[in-house]
Amino acid sequence: MSRIGKAPIKIPAGVTVDITGQDIKVKGPKGERFRTFRPEIGFKQENGEVLVVRNSEDRMARGLHGLSRTLLSNMVVGLSTGFTRKLEVIGVGYRAVVEGKNLTMQLGYSHPVIIEIPKDITVEVAPKTNVITVTGVDKQELGDFCSFIRAKRPPEVYKGKGVKYEGEVIRKKAGKAAGSK
Repeated sequence: MSRIGKAPIKIPAGVTVDITGQDIKVKGPKGERFRTFRPEIGFKQENGEVLVVRNSEDRMARGLHGLSRTLLSNMVVGLSTGFTRKLEVIGVGYRAVVEGKNLTMQLGYSHPVIIEIPKDITVEVAPKTNVITVTGVDKQELGDFCSFIRAKRPPEVYKGKGVKYEGEVIRKKAGKAAGSK
């Protein structure tokens, strides 16, 4: 039995889960999400909790058990509280500004990098610290967008300049001068 898959998903107040066969619709204060799950997995709702069960014991069902539970849990958490990710812009002259529906960043290129913000995601920038705070209800969409931002100027290993996740450790290299001594 999957340790993750067998854990029940608690439904917080203000969130409703409608199960119709393999189709699950979750409504919460932050919106509404819909997902169709594989037929190898079943769902039972009781006492304010949702249990994810396997319909068979074959390899595919065992592999999908924990995944399905996590996907449903992320839907419930995202629509009740949401997800937040922070990115840090590090470097002399590097900065980020939200202008309408675009995130504009100066990252050491000859031109500004302009990224259109998806409709389900909100972006805020702390002006003094150059910290980009990205929030949304879909964990996968949020992670993809943060990855897209980071890819515009990943942190380099000699000075550590670039866009990195908050708490990410950049292992710096010594450089040419250190090797010649």
